[in-house]
Amino acid sequence: MNIKVIAFDADDTLFVNEPYFQETEEKFCALMQDYLSHQGLSQELFRVEIQNLSLYGYGIKGYILSMIEAAMKISNKTISVDVIEKIIQYGKELLQRPIELLDGVEETLEALHGKYKLVVATKGDLLDQRRKLHNSGLGHFFHHIEVMSDKQEKDYHDLLSRLEIKPEEFFMIGNSLKSDVLPVLGIGGHAVHIPFHTTWAHEKIDHKVEHKNFKALEKITDVLPILA
Repeated sequence: MNIKVIAFDADDTLFVNEPYFQETEEKFCALMQDYLSHQGLSQELFRVEIQNLSLYGYGIKGYILSMIEAAMKISNKTISVDVIEKIIQYGKELLQRPIELLDGVEETLEALHGKYKLVVATKGDLLDQRRKLHNSGLGHFFHHIEVMSDKQEKDYHDLLSRLEIKPEEFFMIGNSLKSDVLPVLGIGGHAVHIPFHTTWAHEKIDHKVEHKNFKALEKITDVLPILA
């Protein structure tokens, strides 16, 4: 391999994210429990989230708006201002959660730093992702931080163009097969999947990935024998 750039997804690859969303969803369902079952509330919230992705993109702010919209639909627009205030507060609490680094992240970045150009390639809200990277204490490892509106092949092509490298010189590490692996393999890059114990339903795929440029590993430090 002639790797020049190693890119890391941020959420649930460098630090914890999805469990915080799940905790917030639990609060939402408890708040709205008089209207639907827990399963029904979760399904309606997810449906609204997916419908709104093209408008709001990924991130907590869009999630807050989707919770408010879902609550209005579920209640037939009868929820009180107090309920809306609670939902907004849930969102603010989500934005203010402390950063919890995943095991082996600092060790891995320390070992690779200086040998490759390291970048962050993640989805979400620009302000929130930059805040999390800053608060994580990992920012000094990275040459570039790319907060992407989506992670399709075109988005990766655009990233590689800005980095002025060829696909075969790009190595992506992430927890999502759908966003971090398949599109990178599709353009001719290299990708490693590091699973996280929980995954947002929208990021799940129902088939195995087999490709000469793909590796499935158990933990992030497992990339070191390959790259270090």
